Amino acid sequence: MPDVSVAAVADALDYLCLAQLYLRDNPLLARPLAPADIKPRPAGHWGVCPPVNRMLASLGPLQRAVPDGYELHVLHGAGHAGPSALAHAYLTGRLGRVHPDLSQGEAGLGELVAGFPRADIGGEITPMIPGHLHTGGQLGPALSIGQGTVLDAPHRLSVVLIGDGECETGTTAASWLATRALHGTGDHGTVLPVVLLNRMRMGGPSVLSTLSRTELTAYFTGLGHRPVYSDGLDIGQLRQAVTEALGAAQPLGIPGPSSVLVLTLVKGHGAPAHLAGTQAVHKTPLRDPAEVPAEFDALADWLASYQPAQLLTPSGRPRPHLLPALPLPRPEPAGVPAPRGCVAASTQVAAQAAGRPFAQVVPEVLRARAEQGAFRVFSPDELASNRLDLTDEHGRPAPWAVEVLSEELCHAWAQGYTETGRHALVATYEAFAPITLSLIQQQLKHRAVRQHAGLAPLPSLVYFLTSLGWHNTLTHQNPSLTTALLASGDPTLHVLTPADPARTAAGLTFALRKLDRCTIVVAGKHTAVQHPLETVEEELRHGIAIWPHLTHPGGEPDLILASAGDLPAEALTTLARRLRADRPGLRLRYVHVHDLTALAEDGTRPLALAPDAFALHFGTRAPIILATSGHPADIHALLGRRHPGPRLTVLGYRDPGRPVSQEHLRRLCGLDDAGLWQLSTTLTDTLKEIPV
Repeated sequence: MPDVSVAAVADALDYLCLAQLYLRDNPLLARPLAPADIKPRPAGHWGVCPPVNRMLASLGPLQRAVPDGYELHVLHGAGHAGPSALAHAYLTGRLGRVHPDLSQGEAGLGELVAGFPRADIGGEITPMIPGHLHTGGQLGPALSIGQGTVLDAPHRLSVVLIGDGECETGTTAASWLATRALHGTGDHGTVLPVVLLNRMRMGGPSVLSTLSRTELTAYFTGLGHRPVYSDGLDIGQLRQAVTEALGAAQPLGIPGPSSVLVLTLVKGHGAPAHLAGTQAVHKTPLRDPAEVPAEFDALADWLASYQPAQLLTPSGRPRPHLLPALPLPRPEPAGVPAPRGCVAASTQVAAQAAGRPFAQVVPEVLRARAEQGAFRVFSPDELASNRLDLTDEHGRPAPWAVEVLSEELCHAWAQGYTETGRHALVATYEAFAPITLSLIQQQLKHRAVRQHAGLAPLPSLVYFLTSLGWHNTLTHQNPSLTTALLASGDPTLHVLTPADPARTAAGLTFALRKLDRCTIVVAGKHTAVQHPLETVEEELRHGIAIWPHLTHPGGEPDLILASAGDLPAEALTTLARRLRADRPGLRLRYVHVHDLTALAEDGTRPLALAPDAFALHFGTRAPIILATSGHPADIHALLGRRHPGPRLTVLGYRDPGRPVSQEHLRRLCGLDDAGLWQLSTTLTDTLKEIPV
């Protein structure tokens, strides 16, 4: 009975995928197919659906039998299997619980088929489709994201479906080997990678298909995996292969070979014989069956071959013999509890860190967070370089901190970890963080859809960028991650630019407590200057504050100095003290921008200053010198239509175009003492000549 059920579910999934691609009426072929039943412009992807459907069907009995307290997840490497995910969610009934108009029944089936691809759900896998994990549209990170989902989760099995074309990406290639970096780092769950070897990608044969069976076995064996093969045609043999692969699968981080299931099936299996295995099957193999008689006949035969009436009742529900291979409905996992007292806790951390160096206070924050449980730090072999010593008193590395020389893997592990409700931090050089830009953007898109779907909030994505370009060689100078992310306009993005180590410790504490944010903390490891902490609470709460110890009270000042970052704060506070000493009649206002997004146009971001608050900080007449550790263009873009115009001068990083000393770089960027003095005196002398 189980094999019959699995085969029936696989056929039902294939049929529903094909129907979604082509039909706009007559979803169960209750009458002879007519050209009017066919969509005029079929859209979607067929090629990946058959092997995905066989895996979903084969895993169904296992998912149905999972005992309470244990989890089996399926993570899709490519979003192209959207028709499969929708069909599976429909058959299990989960789709109708989220989208009532897609409930099992005649009307729901009609809407599923005719409405594909729906604008509100899409034609690819997104969080709008329940029961399927897919965390972004970029090929490559699926295996490492799957590894991240099972870290510190011995109760979890993640089955990762990977196309053979995806195996050509660097991130997937690194993921096979990188599991060795996780040895001895905790008690983890299990990942079963499933390579869908259909021998094609979109434009031609896959590279993996050029390996013989002997070479493929040697490849996986050399990387520490034991391949189990199935041709995908014989459902009974596939189920045996799944059972064998699961039986030999090792929890993540255990030395020794673990399984990889290689499912070989010609791309587009089931399509007309002259098209199967060709590039045409990647999307819709028959391009215009409503108008081309030969294509119409081929589609009619193809649809009828599945005998849909034997799979679904006239009302559109799965027939009883399918049920043993369909997962039982399970409650959605509980969300992460909403944090409380974030500002108070972070302010207390700042007070405890006052006057102490970066290398002491920042590791203390990370250790304190790890003691609370469910926390991981991922770094591309840069913790010691970034003065983040997380070793114990015996010099042993913290088991919750993992280093591997791949920014992409660090991000993907953190993504899998946070997507399953745990907190994580990625710590890296500022210059190399942009390597993961596309992955971050994909995760932000994924999370935006989650929020739109009303799903429970998740721990924030937190990046800690140190080793800033101001203290590095030319090749290690690149603050463009924040530039690109700010340009996206994502309202969950926060860019913290703390002024000193105490504020860095407070900002990290705050970022790691909050939910559903993407926070980039930019702080140099060399920072030594300390500033009074009386405004820390305001900076954490509002992202910006006037520093009273450097500000003349009342009225419009003659000059406004604003810093964003530790080096700018060091430079501008030095200037402020000199101006107060040498030009006692000059009225100053000093502003520190702790979160760059506070500068954004009113209403565009959660912390964007209201017009009256903006005027309170930046005045209406006085010249402004704003120094940032990043690109000046970031500030201009954030300010947008409320840009103060010619009274604002923004100083920040400029690429010198050649190797230069740190002192030369500061002079080039206008952040040296002499350059700042000349700029400030020029601006205020000019102001005196302008009649009020």
